[in-house]
Amino acid sequence: MTFSTEVTVIYKALYRKWRPLSFDDVISQPHITTILKNQIKNGRTAHAYLFTGSRGTGKTTCARIFAKAVNCPNEADGNPCLECDICHDADVSALSDIIEIDAASNNGVDDIRDLRDGAVYTPERCRYKIYIIDEVHMLSPSAFNALLKIMEEPPEYVKFIIATTEVHKVPATITSRCQRFDFRRILPEDIKNRLLYIAGQENLSLDENAAALIAKLSDGGMRDALSLLDQCAAYSDKIDLDVVSSAAGIAGRDHLFEIIEASVQKRPGDALEVADRLYSMSKDMQKLCVELTEQFRNMMLMKVCPEKSGLLACMPDEIERLKSLSDKLELNEILSKITILQECNEKIGRALNKRVELEMCLIKLCTRQISQKTLDNTEIYDKIKQSDSSRGSAAESEPAPVSQAVSQQEEQVKPAADMSKLKSSDFKPLAEWTAILEEFTRICPSVSGTLAGSRAFVYKNIMLIDTQNKFFLKLFKVKENVQQLDKAIQAVMGKQYAIKARCSAADKEDKKADMLIEKAINSGIETAVE
Repeated sequence: MTFSTEVTVIYKALYRKWRPLSFDDVISQPHITTILKNQIKNGRTAHAYLFTGSRGTGKTTCARIFAKAVNCPNEADGNPCLECDICHDADVSALSDIIEIDAASNNGVDDIRDLRDGAVYTPERCRYKIYIIDEVHMLSPSAFNALLKIMEEPPEYVKFIIATTEVHKVPATITSRCQRFDFRRILPEDIKNRLLYIAGQENLSLDENAAALIAKLSDGGMRDALSLLDQCAAYSDKIDLDVVSSAAGIAGRDHLFEIIEASVQKRPGDALEVADRLYSMSKDMQKLCVELTEQFRNMMLMKVCPEKSGLLACMPDEIERLKSLSDKLELNEILSKITILQECNEKIGRALNKRVELEMCLIKLCTRQISQKTLDNTEIYDKIKQSDSSRGSAAESEPAPVSQAVSQQEEQVKPAADMSKLKSSDFKPLAEWTAILEEFTRICPSVSGTLAGSRAFVYKNIMLIDTQNKFFLKLFKVKENVQQLDKAIQAVMGKQYAIKARCSAADKEDKKADMLIEKAINSGIETAVE
């Protein structure tokens, strides 16, 4: 009788294989790793930590490294030694004193009661017993209440690290008992360099431009980037831009530019033909909408601040091509096309037929007459100016309808100029508005959705916000919402503004165009909107 001696090698995903094992390996989070290392080195660690940030930025990884480092007998400069039995067992999840709990599947009060019962026992091998609770925002209200007591007064040998992508869902009673660390999105350049290094170690042929595209698609998440690299490696031995586009299911650059060119030259048939080609290739229609939005955003920035090339989210060889296209459009046309795409992106997720929703959007991009009324800031300025002059009498009268109302931030900042002496031409479009909305979405997602399709204009320290959603004006009257928006603006702009907001009525002609286009789609007739 013979026995086989072959050993089956189990493949390990790249994001697991290359997960950082020490703080020095963590990229783009020095503001966090430096503090944690100093606390461990000086023996001044807290009993509870809150790690928050978008996915793939290193929250769970840093929690594991911290748990190893505080228990490592040979800790050096705040880092675990990675050589002792404690470190080895922790790396393979075989250390009983480091307990990881997934709150998404263990979110009941009984699960937290089990945690409390186990916390009374001293550690078996380590100095501290560490509880890492991932996606903590998924806990039920009763589970949070059960967790609160043990987090408030834990035994001296117990430490908690809770991690979440939605910190606004964590009760203030929990967050106030933790040291909070906000993880930033990883910089695209850092992701690209890390991918090139890992590809070299794994003997993968990775083109530098392909690495840059993966970094762009990962949206600041290292885990997403490595997962996509893994997918590309399975697709082809030589990873270039075409391989990344195919593996990610996105439209190639040429397809995007064909659609943009068709919208510039008002050729809806050409745009629909490209969309049909991509649909036949099983490309995701919503991803295509997002990619088009990003490219029109690049064109907008080229119009407003051509010298700020660092704000562009595109490949280096795309810049000249985008500039040539942006030169053929006025700024108000680009802004209108972005609004159309954003409206489509909101609807396409709920649409029964995503293809039809996108085709309607492409027709609007290529045929819709841009209304100066909806895109010029003159009307916005005039409405706000009228509101300022009639503020005293308005306080004693019935409030105006929401669609016509003008809301104003509480007077935390005094406007740098008298509104009555300003002209609409004094206000310029705010190029950083997209970045402000991203930051506002991060800190206050429940309100930020009402600013979809909005625009902002500035003059010195005065900011005018024009939104298409009347519900925003109601939310803007809540002091906490104003403070959160002000916080987002300060984070991006570095200073405070006197904020004024209004909701502009939709242009009637645009509504007629929408109805005509929708009817054309349903009946299959050719449409031209003048």
